[in-house]
Amino acid sequence: MIYVFGIFGFIGGFILGQGLLLYLLRSRPREELLNNRMLKFTYGLLNWVIAGVCSYGCVYFYHVIFAA
Repeated sequence: MIYVFGIFGFIGGFILGQGLLLYLLRSRPREELLNNRMLKFTYGLLNWVIAGVCSYGCVYFYHVIFAA
């Protein structure tokens, strides 16, 4: 059951991260998004970090609620 919480948190965090990126990058021109490699590393890493934190949060929530 803990795996379900972890996967659900990861997918939810990934969707949340994509929404945040959509909000943060809305004013950038298309050419800058395609050519600026620093943006790819910075914002790409941000999305994976958010997904990991949400996955960890859901697993922690599972431990608090069901394992106590």
